[in-house]
Amino acid sequence: MSLNTTPFALVVDDDALILMHACDILEEAGFRFYEASDGDGAMRLLEEHAQNVILLFTDVEMPGSLNGFALAQIVNERWPDIEIVVASGRLLPGPGDMPERATFISKPFSRNTVHDHLRSTLPDGKKPRQLLRPV
Repeated sequence: MSLNTTPFALVVDDDALILMHACDILEEAGFRFYEASDGDGAMRLLEEHAQNVILLFTDVEMPGSLNGFALAQIVNERWPDIEIVVASGRLLPGPGDMPERATFISKPFSRNTVHDHLRSTLPDGKKPRQLLRPV
C-alpha cells in the first residue's frame, strides 16, 4: 500500500496521554490520523477532511457541546462511509446511544485489543495492510 492510499482515522479524546496512546496503536495498525481533543474539534476536522477519513475512534466523555455518543450519531448521519468505534472506561452504551453499525471498546485498551477489534469489525476494503495479516 503506498503512502497515498494509507487510510486516515480521526482519533478523539480529551486526555492527551490516551489520545497519544490511541494514535500510536492506530499508526501501528497502518493508519495515518487526525486528532482532536473534543467533539467540536472533531467536527471542524471532519468538515474539512471527511473524504479522507475511514475510521472515527472516539472517547465518550469530553468537554464541549458533543460527547462521543453524539459525535458518533452525527458522523453516522452525515458521513455514513466512516466506520465508528466508541471507547470508554466509565460508561457503557445504552439503547439508542450509538448508531447501530458503531462498535464499542472498553478502556483501558491495549494494542492487541484494538487491532483485534478492528480486524473483526472493519470491512476488508477498509483495513490497512497491517490488519490483513494473520495474527
